[in-house]
Amino acid sequence: MTDSAKTPWHLWAVGGVTLLWNAIGIFSYMMTRLDKLEALGMTAEDVAFFNSFPAWANALWALGVWGAFFGSVLLLLRSRWAVPSLIISVVGLVGTTYFQRVTIDMPEKHDSIPLSVTIWVITLFMLWYAHRMRGQGVLR
Repeated sequence: MTDSAKTPWHLWAVGGVTLLWNAIGIFSYMMTRLDKLEALGMTAEDVAFFNSFPAWANALWALGVWGAFFGSVLLLLRSRWAVPSLIISVVGLVGTTYFQRVTIDMPEKHDSIPLSVTIWVITLFMLWYAHRMRGQGVLR
């Protein structure tokens, strides 16, 4: 049996779709960190709000988005390192969620429960999927 025969078709679908999804998170993170939020139509008040986040919250956000992005890349490369990368992403997501839901008052226009739930579902699905693929020997 060849190497590619062991790779299920759905790995490419999951890896590709989640890579595109996670690229949106990277875009959002980078636009914020590079101070380009006005280009997205945000007001000076919105920009000031996002710039007020403490370093630890930004670090956790970075762990979340970069861990998920590299998790998708590593999944596509069939690397067992996808699982630790996605665990890092979950740690970042837990911290970011704590920051947004416990430590600050999130303005209503930036507080989307459906988006938050979607991010959680996709991130946990990715971790479960990568763990399953590693267990089946698909990830090396």
